[in-house]
Amino acid sequence: MKLKSIIVDDSSMQRMAVAKLVNNHPHLALVAEYSNAIEAKNGLKNHDIDLIFLDVEMPIISGFDLLEALENPPQVILITGKPDYALKAFDYDVTDYLHKPITLARFEASVKRAVAKYEQINRVDEDEEHIFVKSNLKKRKVILNDIKWIEALGDYIKLVTDEANIVILSTMKAFEKQLPAEKFLRIHKSYIVNLEKIEKFNSKNVEVGGRQIPLSRNKKTELAEALANV
Repeated sequence: MKLKSIIVDDSSMQRMAVAKLVNNHPHLALVAEYSNAIEAKNGLKNHDIDLIFLDVEMPIISGFDLLEALENPPQVILITGKPDYALKAFDYDVTDYLHKPITLARFEASVKRAVAKYEQINRVDEDEEHIFVKSNLKKRKVILNDIKWIEALGDYIKLVTDEANIVILSTMKAFEKQLPAEKFLRIHKSYIVNLEKIEKFNSKNVEVGGRQIPLSRNKKTELAEALANV
């Protein structure tokens, strides 16, 4: 397992030094280097990144400014020459903070922390069925039992869970194939429901989480049979 990483630093010498450390580490893969925050923000739109090595002191847009501009940032290891930024760094929920000049031992300790955090976030519970989906250029683990229903949105679909609504680029037909048929049923051209989440239904609607979802006439019998086997 390797964390896909980028380096953001206005100093070419510093980027070279960090790149050497990244390239020599067995758990890191260097995807790109950027000399300023604007390039980095644009690059993050095109790459699925696990870890940013981010310089704090950059002209015009600082490392902190970049973090504030990212809606869903990956893990961040901040790099700075000023130790008084340490307290501020952890206000941004960064994984670690490296002070220049970076020693090999301190770098490896930071990466070890990042790897442990990645494994904790992505830990697979064998007792929970799950799938991985790509949303906002990031892979997300979705526990199947957390899905209440799936809704068609043109070229996209929306997964509705208790925690969040996750929008992904997919057709209903393609996504339906990823779901266990004994737990999910397409009850309408625009809706797939988790059978275990259904609270009640009538001839026209199914109720899930207090929400009325339309039921196609040709799906009534299939729904009744499916619920009998849940």
